[in-house]
Amino acid sequence: MHFYTHSACLQHDTGPAHAERPARLEAVTSALREAFPRVSWSDAPRATRGQLLRVHDDALLRLVLDTPVSDSIALDPDTVLSKGSAEAALRAAGAGVAAVDAVIDAGHHDAEPPRVFCAVRPPGHHATPSVAMGFCLFNNIAVAAAHALDAHGLARVAIVDFDVHHGNGTQAAFEGDQRVLYLSSHQMPLYPDTGYANERGVGNIVNAPLRPGAGGEAFRAAWSQILLPVIDAFRPQLLLVSAGFDAHRLDPLAQLQLEADDYAWLTAELVTLANKHARGRLVSMLEGGYDLTALRECSVAHVRALMA
Repeated sequence: MHFYTHSACLQHDTGPAHAERPARLEAVTSALREAFPRVSWSDAPRATRGQLLRVHDDALLRLVLDTPVSDSIALDPDTVLSKGSAEAALRAAGAGVAAVDAVIDAGHHDAEPPRVFCAVRPPGHHATPSVAMGFCLFNNIAVAAAHALDAHGLARVAIVDFDVHHGNGTQAAFEGDQRVLYLSSHQMPLYPDTGYANERGVGNIVNAPLRPGAGGEAFRAAWSQILLPVIDAFRPQLLLVSAGFDAHRLDPLAQLQLEADDYAWLTAELVTLANKHARGRLVSMLEGGYDLTALRECSVAHVRALMA
């Protein structure tokens, strides 16, 4: 097991009242360092423009990376560009690329279990190929998936998204690409009002919307009865996880009422499928989660299950 992060991810300044704040990442990294003191950490490299262009339009790259910023710029009511945002976005996307390289190399050599957790921000799964939105600048998990396909020649990559908000950007990036399976459980109705069950892509998109207040029983049923069997049938060569912890009962932005044990259960199920089909290869990237207590508890539960 290995961790990627970077101090630049703390310099993405969203403002004093913003839910997606640097304290989120500080909570996650401090909790993981305390719980797993022997696990090694690496600085995330920068993603290259070429790696980003596999997913994103050049116009979005120029907006995020080349816009002069003296204080901050609101790209929309939720999404901010500050002086430190470009470097943070490059490191967040670069973490996923490096993690894919690491697990595929480890999977070839039968070393320690080839699993990586990327503790980065800004999150990514709302960023579409052309639009930064929903706290997200670049789509970190999509960039990682495209790297696995193009640089490593994989034919089947599964992206699992258990953030409480639907990953509209990830779905948009791959809804026409049968090499990528995208699966999501999420609260509905809720931002961004996508992820309906009838959104199927080319048969590679499976959404399981849950009602507010659904709780752990409904969450586990959606995964065990609908989503996990689809992953098993797809036989992915790599599992990528958009690990948002904002479905926890303490989260201020949603109402799904999950507990840390629910995340640990699903993570263990995903590890089993990674071991069965993907030589154990799994990369998890932090997405949402806005209560600091829940973030600490859930990230530790998630990583402990990844290490099992």
